[in-house]
Amino acid sequence: MTLRSSLLLRLRSALQRLFGVSGWQSMLLWSIVAGLLGTLATEGFRAALRGFEHLVLGPGDSLVAMARALPWWARIAFPAAGGLVAGGLLVLARRVAVRSATSDYMEAIVLGDGRIPVTQTLVRSASSLVSIGTGGSIGREGSMVQLAALAASLLGRVFRFPVERLRLLVACGAAAGLTAAYNAPIAGAFFVAEIVLGSIVMESVGPILIAAVVANIVMRALPGYQPPYQMPVFPELHGAEIPLFALLGVLLGFAAAGFLRALQGSRALFARLPFALPWRLALGGLAMGLVSVPWPEVWGNGYSVVNAVLHTPWTWTLIAMVLAAKLVATLATAGSGAVGGVFTPALFFGCMVGALFGHAAQALWPHAVSAPYAYAVVGMGAFLAGATQAPLMAILMIFEMTLNYQVMLPLMLAGVIAYFVARSANAGSMYEITLRRREQQDEQLRLRALHIRDLVQPAQTVVGPEADREAMSRLFLQHPVKYLYVVDAHQRYLGVVPLSALGTAAAEVRAADLLSRAIAPITADTSLGEALQRFLEHLGERLPVIESAANPVLLGVAAKSALLATYVRLSEV
Repeated sequence: MTLRSSLLLRLRSALQRLFGVSGWQSMLLWSIVAGLLGTLATEGFRAALRGFEHLVLGPGDSLVAMARALPWWARIAFPAAGGLVAGGLLVLARRVAVRSATSDYMEAIVLGDGRIPVTQTLVRSASSLVSIGTGGSIGREGSMVQLAALAASLLGRVFRFPVERLRLLVACGAAAGLTAAYNAPIAGAFFVAEIVLGSIVMESVGPILIAAVVANIVMRALPGYQPPYQMPVFPELHGAEIPLFALLGVLLGFAAAGFLRALQGSRALFARLPFALPWRLALGGLAMGLVSVPWPEVWGNGYSVVNAVLHTPWTWTLIAMVLAAKLVATLATAGSGAVGGVFTPALFFGCMVGALFGHAAQALWPHAVSAPYAYAVVGMGAFLAGATQAPLMAILMIFEMTLNYQVMLPLMLAGVIAYFVARSANAGSMYEITLRRREQQDEQLRLRALHIRDLVQPAQTVVGPEADREAMSRLFLQHPVKYLYVVDAHQRYLGVVPLSALGTAAAEVRAADLLSRAIAPITADTSLGEALQRFLEHLGERLPVIESAANPVLLGVAAKSALLATYVRLSEV
């Protein structure tokens, strides 16, 4: 250990003694620092992105406004050139990657040791900045959260945090980054708890919540702050509209599943192309640029378009065309391999599909339903719930954005329905870590539901009551066992013949003469826990397994090693 590391360890211990707190309690204090650093990292990326956009594209309030000011050929050229440069940076990121480390903050929290590589993360963030700054149809929140997590990881590494607390500190940084990106501290905390950690336990959620609150306070204090979405006042609903929001949830559940499958297909298609990574990103940028010639609204993450749909009347034809164009642009950008999030595009698609649904509802019942923007707001949360497979986080995010209790009932209804519809469609999730955790949970449930029947192996040392000494001796010589199992003509278990008894028996002895009840069999429906207890009482490697006490047909044997191996697998998943 270096002198600097020793001093930092002493400093950390001195701070804990000063405040009179334990190690885990001190995480509440460190989460404040992680929230501050995460917010500064997020704001740093936002400022760098804004400066890059103005430098390359010129003045403008949003990427859509900048795109409208460009000639048609520039709308094609900038995304294509940006994809080429971004792809080159990704190749560089691969070359500087550290094999033992993971660059993804989710994996660093769940599977890794909380250490996020600095150089690789910065180069990948630069690639993301170029992709987004030249019009790429992806969200900037991915790199923002990644950089916030990196800042927290560096903090923990400087002060030599143990692995468990370093992971939690990285989670605090990620929550701060998401909070700073969306002005939703509760949803930011529950995003990390529900999607990344997979559990809501106060020992971990407490520091994450504090980091999110600190991030929100710091973000609001920075000059020029404004929330990304300007939400309208949600109208008071009539009871007759509730079935419509339930139907909207069903529609958006299928829409989320379709989007995820389309995204997987786009990534697979680009991966099969015989081009190097920079040229694949350039091709994705070219496709997006061509779409943007008639529809500049596809540029960027869609903040300005969503705000326009929520506050100004759009015709259903315009909404449908922009929605289709944005879908193509997002699949081209994200599918080609550009670094960025699809969290914000998911909010975009939910808004547009919800608005279309609202227009259809108004056309059928013009005086009985709310304005289309109400369905657009609920649609944002429902689509997000289906795509992320995190309904609680999605509901809280939209509620925090609106701060209107009227939205909760339709939002909860549509969000939960969309979640179950998308899950039933087996389309997966936007985040691979969610799929891994679900596979682990399914494997745990499968293993816990096992009975001894599932571990039965054929019994090779079985004899009948009339077996003679020679036959029994031959089996003992062939198999390193201490007992032979005796069954009748109907394969019903009768008992065992011990090796020790055969050694002193007469030459004309039969199995029935040496029959012993020294080993009681276990039934096929015995749970693994009960079977383990039986093996603890039994010194041998195997136990006979029968169908049931009423029907003692010998099915085979259960091995102690197989049972222990199953328990090891259960503890690993």
